[in-house]
Amino acid sequence: MAIPVIMPKQGQSVETCIITKWYKKAGDAVKAGDILYSYETDKAAFDFESPADGTILEIFYGEGDEVPVLNNVAVIGSAGESADLFRPSLQGGASIKEALAATSVPGDQPDPVVSAAPIPAAESDTRTRISPRAKRLSMERGIDYAGMEGSGPGGRIIFRDVENALTTRPVKSAGLHGPVASFTDQPLSNVRKLIAKAMHSSLQNSAQLTHHMGADARNLLDARRKVREDMSHNPESQDITLNDMICWCVVRALRKFPDANSHFLDDRIRNFDDVHLGIAVDTPRGLMVPAVRNAGTLTLPELSASLKSVAEACRKGNIDPELLQSSNASFTVTNLGGYGVEMFTPVLNLPQVAILGVCTITYRPADLGNNVFGFVPYMGLSLTYDHRAIDGGPATLFLKEIRKEIEEFGA
Repeated sequence: MAIPVIMPKQGQSVETCIITKWYKKAGDAVKAGDILYSYETDKAAFDFESPADGTILEIFYGEGDEVPVLNNVAVIGSAGESADLFRPSLQGGASIKEALAATSVPGDQPDPVVSAAPIPAAESDTRTRISPRAKRLSMERGIDYAGMEGSGPGGRIIFRDVENALTTRPVKSAGLHGPVASFTDQPLSNVRKLIAKAMHSSLQNSAQLTHHMGADARNLLDARRKVREDMSHNPESQDITLNDMICWCVVRALRKFPDANSHFLDDRIRNFDDVHLGIAVDTPRGLMVPAVRNAGTLTLPELSASLKSVAEACRKGNIDPELLQSSNASFTVTNLGGYGVEMFTPVLNLPQVAILGVCTITYRPADLGNNVFGFVPYMGLSLTYDHRAIDGGPATLFLKEIRKEIEEFGA
């Protein structure tokens, strides 16, 4: 018996997903658990496994197509079975074949090619087959898709084909001063569009200010050295990183300064009873900021494990999209210390009212006591806050509390 392959719903806010790659084609035999296709939302990427053994009878959407969630994307069954009952509905519930037949001359019905809108059969032989997203991109970027070779089902041109055309056809433009310049336009990925929109909105719709401060990192480095020594003797011991320790210090400081653990909601400020810590994660698809819920209730080892878990889920592309909503975190930490950055200005993850940027460790001269001077490792801390919600004085005191927690770590 034939069964549909559907586009899953990933989180309450996700309405459509984009198919990025098919690993099987119509006619292929599959086993339950085989990866059929990859897809992405605007925040994460996923793989879809075959729900049953059988043969792929038909594929309704190609690579690059944007598919409404819970729609049928393919059908699995026994060879020879019909897939008609599972076609995505169009025009008030009619199947694609019915929609095509309604606009064609009897006896002139070709094999249907599924796209976001039906193409009348009378025109199907003369019109270029192209998905709506691919057509929009080609029109926006001035690419002539006539004659372009499509890699989608039935030779249809899909979004990826137009992207490839953009990257392989450099555009030459005459400069105002000097010779003609060559350049290549690179279309924005969905994640990059989302990041761009969020960052621009953040700077437009808040009053951001950043304070910088250094913290003596000797106790943190001593603690990290002990962790490494423990791991060398016991490989199964937990690896607690400097970033885990810093996040632990931030959570403790937020308990004492709840005004920084809040959201600014235009006519009110929402203070949270617990710390829901956002952590910036760099992934191949772009920056993601998952939340560790109720971080204030966790021990340091538990917090360390949770931070690693959400970071790994982001890099693999199977993070729960709900955890990426900025409203699910009450405060964010972003660490660029590993890149050698000494000072930077992190951008708020609205509606959160503050974000801490962690910088690299540098050595500074300091009084070691008894008229002895030496060089001490200092960690840079950059706190950006929304001046609509927090004044400069309280923000500085909060940053000093973070510094104190770091300097007194393990004491």
